[in-house]
Amino acid sequence: MITIRKYAAIDIGSNAMRLLVVNIVEQEGKETQFNKSALVRVPIRLGQDAFTVGEITEENISRMVDAMKAFRLLMKVHKVEKFMACATSAMREAYNGKEVADRIEQQAEIKIEIIDGKKEAAIIASTDLHHLLKTDQTYLFVDVGGGSTEFSLFSGGKIVASRSFKNGTVRLLNNMVNEVVWQEIEKWIKATVAPYDGVTLIGSGGNINKLFKLSGKAQEKPLSYFYVNSQYQFLNSLTYEQRISELGLNPDRADVIIYATRIYLNAMKWSGARNIYVPKIGLSDGIVKALYYGKI
Repeated sequence: MITIRKYAAIDIGSNAMRLLVVNIVEQEGKETQFNKSALVRVPIRLGQDAFTVGEITEENISRMVDAMKAFRLLMKVHKVEKFMACATSAMREAYNGKEVADRIEQQAEIKIEIIDGKKEAAIIASTDLHHLLKTDQTYLFVDVGGGSTEFSLFSGGKIVASRSFKNGTVRLLNNMVNEVVWQEIEKWIKATVAPYDGVTLIGSGGNINKLFKLSGKAQEKPLSYFYVNSQYQFLNSLTYEQRISELGLNPDRADVIIYATRIYLNAMKWSGARNIYVPKIGLSDGIVKALYYGKI
């Protein structure tokens, strides 16, 4: 006997908003399966507002309301029984973030929880990584967003340390990350991985997913430091227009992918990692699993 339930997650990030609908397959005596049913991404760059002028503009509030109404209808069509909406650094830092969340709840009937970096890292880390994690190895999980980057260290199959830094692609695009932040990240990574031998990176986020897709590799194979570095040099050699026309990147991806690659490269260098695995997981996946297992 198989039972299929439908859960959804809404991730309101600094670069885009996403709706993920998941089929949860329950079968007695077997492990519960989480299969993606639908993923909708809307490129509303809230971080451009929040990090530069400190508030979300009326135009983008209107676009958010429309997107949320559409997400609400899509969830109805999919017969979603449970969902959660989380907003990260852009909504967190915009002085009108709470006001925007209240307006969306009134007009689109979707309650938004504005989460801090620590909770974001914890939700992402709650994604089902045990298929990838070997208990005798150490992994640094790196999730690069538009406003912040979350780092979590796993050893013995368990999370032993996590930290969120205000260093994301939209901030870097707007030249809003000074050298001190990079130094803090370097110091934290080196100190955190020091007691462990041989760290491997796990990358999460739209940009590393796109880099992985461009590599043409099988899902379970990692990207090497050499490959990521060569891609970084290659992307830097192209103009914004060439990244769109020759690589087929979305306009809102073509300008930030270089900054994301730089963060992953530095994380590999400072942790001593030679490889980075790229499972297709992120905050949305974490929200669905945390909802299902009653962790949030």
